[in-house]
Parts: sequence; structure tokens; C-alpha cells
Amino acid sequence: MRRSSSSVPTNIAEGCGRNSNAQLANFLQIGTGSCSELQYQLILSKDLSYIDEAVFNELHSDVTGIRKMIFGYWEKL
Repeated sequence: MRRSSSSVPTNIAEGCGRNSNAQLANFLQIGTGSCSELQYQLILSKDLSYIDEAVFNELHSDVTGIRKMIFGYWEKL
């Protein structure tokens, strides 16, 4: 989960360092893929009782908010 969560801003930063909006959009897409990985890992953690429902809901909401921010940025390119 740490790896997936750190991959999101890492890909955004890499995309910002590229020379075109098309390349940035590609890295934003990769970042949303990392959000999907993290969401699955949260679901799995809850199903395996590693985290409780309250923690799951809070973290899932955070990841969903980040995903929406990425899509909003993507749409403005």
C-alpha cells in the first residue's frame, strides 16, 4: 500500500517534468491506475480484517478525492 500510494504523486511529478501535455496526461493516467491499485488493497485489507470499517471508509474517501483531483487536472489539459 505504501508503494501504491507513493506511486501516485511520483507519476504526477514525472509527468510535470515532461515536455508536453500529452506526456503529462499519460502519467496522470498511470497515477490513476495506482489509485485503483490502492483502492483494491484497501478493500482486501478490510476483507482480511487488517483494518476496520471506519478506517476503510476514511482512507477510501481520501483516495476517491485524490482520484477526482487528478481527473480534474487531466480535463484542464
